Amino acid sequence: MIDTDGDRAEWNFPAEANAVRTARHAVRETLRAWELDKTLGDLTVLLVSELVTNSLRYASGPIGVRLVRPHDGGVDPAQSPALLVEVSDPLPDPPTERIPGPDDEGGRGLALVACSARRWGTRRGRAGKTVWFELALPGE
Repeated sequence: MIDTDGDRAEWNFPAEANAVRTARHAVRETLRAWELDKTLGDLTVLLVSELVTNSLRYASGPIGVRLVRPHDGGVDPAQSPALLVEVSDPLPDPPTERIPGPDDEGGRGLALVACSARRWGTRRGRAGKTVWFELALPGE
């Protein structure tokens, strides 16, 4: 969807096993349409996969994914523009970063987000939470 602040795309996925694959596909196709797939596609899809997987593991409700790309005119000149990615679920508890052991199969998603994103965080909503991250747009 397009509005005056920039390009936006939003989806809600049921908390089912195929949500991760479906979210990856939707994000990749949107980034392709925005001509960002070659520069941000793989990283964005990886981080969305990690966050949707976390939501599936711990929450039992719909999972929302939102991408926002600002237009040049709507950006604060003090900060370079960034792709904003949000993953929401109905569980109000914020995710917990942990240090996984070498044989642990999980526990690395938030660490990947933290080391790959320009900024990231969480916020509570009326019904659940949102984990968000920003990736610098190419050329910035």
